[in-house]
Amino acid sequence: MKVAIEEGNPCPHDEIETGFNRYAFGCVVVACVITIIFGYDTGVMSGAMIFIKEELLINDTQVEVLAGSLNLCALVGSPIAGRISDYIGRRYTIVLASVIFLVGSVGMGYGPIYTVLMAGRCTAGIGVRFALMIAPVYSAEISSATHRGLLSSLPELCIAIGILIGYISNYCFGKLTLKLGWRLMLGIAAIPSLILAAGIMRMPESPRWLVMQGRLADAKGVLLQISNTQVEAEARRSRIKSAAGIDENCKDDVVEVRSVTSGGQGVWKELLLRPTPTVRWILLAAIGIHFFEHATGIEAVILYGPRIFKKAGVHSKDKHLLATVGVGMTKMAFILIAMALLDRVGRRILLLASTTGIVFA
Repeated sequence: MKVAIEEGNPCPHDEIETGFNRYAFGCVVVACVITIIFGYDTGVMSGAMIFIKEELLINDTQVEVLAGSLNLCALVGSPIAGRISDYIGRRYTIVLASVIFLVGSVGMGYGPIYTVLMAGRCTAGIGVRFALMIAPVYSAEISSATHRGLLSSLPELCIAIGILIGYISNYCFGKLTLKLGWRLMLGIAAIPSLILAAGIMRMPESPRWLVMQGRLADAKGVLLQISNTQVEAEARRSRIKSAAGIDENCKDDVVEVRSVTSGGQGVWKELLLRPTPTVRWILLAAIGIHFFEHATGIEAVILYGPRIFKKAGVHSKDKHLLATVGVGMTKMAFILIAMALLDRVGRRILLLASTTGIVFA
């Protein structure tokens, strides 16, 4: 497939041959394991809360605080994650997220009392925010422009996969004893966290981050791995250098290593205090889409699925948990459909179609 080289390239009318790069796809898949873990934690908690309430004898308010504390702690971790990823890189930030999530999972799985369970949940919440901030960034920076829509949507697919696995885990482990079942549901997430921390170290760093560090030779090596041709790699490197404010004719071995903090000076002021009309529209669209996506209440449906089905007249615990598996399968199926159409139909058309569906639902 031939596409024109994007803006920032000195020869915008040239064409380069692009195609699906399996190595880049593999890198994104590995990075997205952290979002599977997040999805699992969200899905599994919906069923685990039933058994936690029964064993620890906590009231509804404590259950709600336990469920909502993940998002509250994730909010605290948001500003930290981006800054840390600029300092230590995307790869090491994903490793850090895995370790934090591992500690939180062990704490929740152990959970002899409500306080310990809450501490584990809050720790996992910080790891979740790191994951949700960095996995999409890494995916976008590894992907080529022609497949960025597909690869950047993988984190969302992996969240849906994780939610489905969490629902299935509820159904399976719910058949064990009360004391053991919910602890296995929550604690087993520590295993993939440990595997991810080891696996991500075999993946390359983001080429964009390497360029921002002045490591142009390293960035070139990564781009050659995640591009199909040398021409494509050079075109992508040219665009990244232009965005970073590095002279196109500057040689790889003479660029001074920068402090990444200088690259972000004035960004928040530009966004919030004196945005250009274009930036203002982009900011409004980005905030609006994300806010109303969550304001629909779909996360509450996912998190409180078993209780909703109980209120609807489904009284068996097994049937509560089995019904949520159907919700998880539906969610994953339609994300797969959206991914297949994303780079063909376009983002706006799919967004309008999904919004219409939400209104009717």
